[in-house]
Amino acid sequence: MSFDADVNRLGYRATTAWISLGPRFLPFADVATPDLPLSRLLRLSLFQVSVGISLVLLVGTLNRVMIVELGVPASLVGIMIALPVMFAPFRALIGHRSDTHRCELGWRRVPFIWNGSLLQFGGFAIMPFALLVLAGKLQAADAPAWIGLASAGLAFLLVGAGVHTVQTAGLALATDLTPPESHPKVVGLMYVMLLVGMIASALVFGVALADFSPGRLVQVIQGAAVATLLLNVVAMWKQETRRPPRGAAPPAPDPTFRESWASFCEGEHAVRRLVIVGIGTMAFGMSDILLEPFGGQVLHLSVSETTKLTALLALGGLLGFGFASHTLGRGGDAYRMAQTGALIGLPAFVLVIVAAPLGVPGLFLLGNVLIGFGGALFGHGTLTATMNRAPKYQAGLALGAWGAVQATAAGVGMALSGTIRDLVNALFGAGDGLKGLGGAASGYVTVYALEIVLLLVTVTATAPLIRRAGARRRLGKPHAEHGLAGLEVGSAGPQPAESRGASAP
Repeated sequence: MSFDADVNRLGYRATTAWISLGPRFLPFADVATPDLPLSRLLRLSLFQVSVGISLVLLVGTLNRVMIVELGVPASLVGIMIALPVMFAPFRALIGHRSDTHRCELGWRRVPFIWNGSLLQFGGFAIMPFALLVLAGKLQAADAPAWIGLASAGLAFLLVGAGVHTVQTAGLALATDLTPPESHPKVVGLMYVMLLVGMIASALVFGVALADFSPGRLVQVIQGAAVATLLLNVVAMWKQETRRPPRGAAPPAPDPTFRESWASFCEGEHAVRRLVIVGIGTMAFGMSDILLEPFGGQVLHLSVSETTKLTALLALGGLLGFGFASHTLGRGGDAYRMAQTGALIGLPAFVLVIVAAPLGVPGLFLLGNVLIGFGGALFGHGTLTATMNRAPKYQAGLALGAWGAVQATAAGVGMALSGTIRDLVNALFGAGDGLKGLGGAASGYVTVYALEIVLLLVTVTATAPLIRRAGARRRLGKPHAEHGLAGLEVGSAGPQPAESRGASAP
């Protein structure tokens, strides 16, 4: 009996110790509630893993393969990878529609996640053959020369539309399922899972493409198509509560997108905050399609080694999101966090630049980690600040607006970066290049220098908002600084009919 008592006591202590480790050391482990256990939240977050896989494939692996192995001009690659951004401005509309969508099955978010998953799958299904035709590695019988360009563009558009739809509706669903006080931690958890998906997929793609061949490229992309569809189906399975069927009385009309957007813009400096998001995102995003080709062409790294650069970026981002969530959760200022991220980006790009003339890949790798870390601080800070002032019942619209500006700025930055790299390299040719740099490095370094300038603009633009927030605290005005919890402090604005009625979700 004594032995059994000792075993039970030991088991109790071990269980207590393990539970205590969660909130202390595991990021966002205390976000779970009795009605929404951590296992269900983690399953829901699988849609972010699928988005991470797509981003790594588009921005990381394919841009290096298209430029180096397939010989596609960097300007064309930049435009191709920026094509998904054409759908980004519609994220605010997608969020609004998912806020007010009425389905006979009683769902609002699930139909958007499902349709986005199908678009994502379809784009990846045709993408590898389109790229091989575009690069002249696969001849299409009796097909015009432009068929490769058109089909590749269609593939990138489909994937982009799917990613934007899935992420916007998925994040909105996550906020619906959790109480307001848990919203900021849920947002942090979702973005951590995005980075986990990026790290894991970057490592897998690096191993799979270590011995590059067109056939292996087809296998990798189509495998990603199947994986993203399965992850999204598992993520949304039995997540959203079905609302009761409509009664005989006609429902109250929902607010139009114009009305909802006007209500959102009534928040304090809403437009200015979105402009800051755009400038800072472009500052961090212009290098996205150039880091791997830079490692291959200038530092002579292999495909496997450069693919792992995305994992380093994601690792830095994972650390950044954890640090930002911990700091903001204790009352830190959101825009000071965003400004800190921009300040960290300055030495990060300096390290990347000096790695070329010094020929030290280690500086380049360290710069990648710092870029990921600073970008995460900036992204988390601006997202928290935006959501703090979102009107009630507009979680989808607020997330969509932030995502639309961020994705559009990133896409425009990527398109410009490829074009600038090609123009500068064409100007200097294969000579000594800019300030003694090799001809291939001149274009890359020019883009990195422009990013430093944009980061300085971001640091300057956020300073007045930091001073204003400090003044509010000194005057004793309450101000929520925790992500979506701010839904309770914004103006109520137009509410969906389902929220105005007596029945709750």
